Amino acid sequence: MLILGIETSCDETAVALIEGHKDHVILKSNVLATSLALHAKTGGIIPEQAAREQVKYILPVLKESLKKISDITDTFDTLKQVDAIAVTFGPGLIGSLLVGVETAKTLSFVLHKPIIPINHMVGHIYANFITENIKLKTKNQKSKLSPITYNLSPQINFPVLALVVSGGHTDLLLMKKHGNFQLLGGTRDDAAGEAFDKIGRMLGLSYPAGPEIERLAKEGNPKRFRFPRPLLYDDSYEFSFSGLKTAVLREITKGNPQSAILNPQTMKDIARAAQDSLIDVLVKKTLKAAQQYNVKSILLSGGVAANQTLREAFELNAKRLSLNAELFAPPKNLCTDNAAMIASAAYFNFHPVSWKDITADPELYFD
Repeated sequence: MLILGIETSCDETAVALIEGHKDHVILKSNVLATSLALHAKTGGIIPEQAAREQVKYILPVLKESLKKISDITDTFDTLKQVDAIAVTFGPGLIGSLLVGVETAKTLSFVLHKPIIPINHMVGHIYANFITENIKLKTKNQKSKLSPITYNLSPQINFPVLALVVSGGHTDLLLMKKHGNFQLLGGTRDDAAGEAFDKIGRMLGLSYPAGPEIERLAKEGNPKRFRFPRPLLYDDSYEFSFSGLKTAVLREITKGNPQSAILNPQTMKDIARAAQDSLIDVLVKKTLKAAQQYNVKSILLSGGVAANQTLREAFELNAKRLSLNAELFAPPKNLCTDNAAMIASAAYFNFHPVSWKDITADPELYFD
């Protein structure tokens, strides 16, 4: 089965094609255009600007994705090979969502192909089921840790614990089978990626700040600062990172609330302490849930899952606890928003609807 995926929930315009098999999907093409450079200038996403860029990008990205799977020059003839169309219908920015949804509805109507609406957060989880058709870099074979599986031949067994951790979401879900989601806990305020971006803004870093914070943290002193671990010992599986953000702000402005100029080493030390705090909470809460529910697989997903320090912390702590569950994480290029994950989710949750019955829902959460 060949599925066309469309993702436009935020500032990315993405189209991908996947070929579905029994327990995994093969990535055939994955094309993405981003307006990130525009948003970096303002330190965050401007919704109207993101949507305008997506209107410009959507058809060229669609055409480029189709060209990668066929020698046929006529795009319409190539589209006829597609068996179904998957699209993100929420959550996200309403203007951006409409670009993708209306494109998918038009293709569905013209081609008489089924359309599968996909929850963006569910899509992130299903990036773990994709086998790329290119050679992937794997972990150092000399490592004494049990390495995370990077989708070379995914053998994901249920029940599954999924951590969706991104700029807009931090959610922990139990999956007993495909399509069966039990939300164990989510964030009460800032998501993990959002906290990174806000802390990065305090430090004068460019948007998005997560990769830069990780880079600085590598040279930071882990003992100089210690920030709070919000809800770490709470009985629930909920998260909260607004307190971490406040603690960082207090440290930065200590003694000079109007203007704080940090020396390079202090920036690195703060980045290290902030990252350690956030990772500590994510890892310990996730592994605690894995033990309680006796899962066989743990899936990391979302943009923050591209953080190598986070991945290594999961490996180290899972080994220390002697967990029976296997850890999975997508290749880093499939952690951030992309259309391949949307098409993958559609293959494993194939519930087509009429093009007339799909509506963008910016406030969508887990049903």
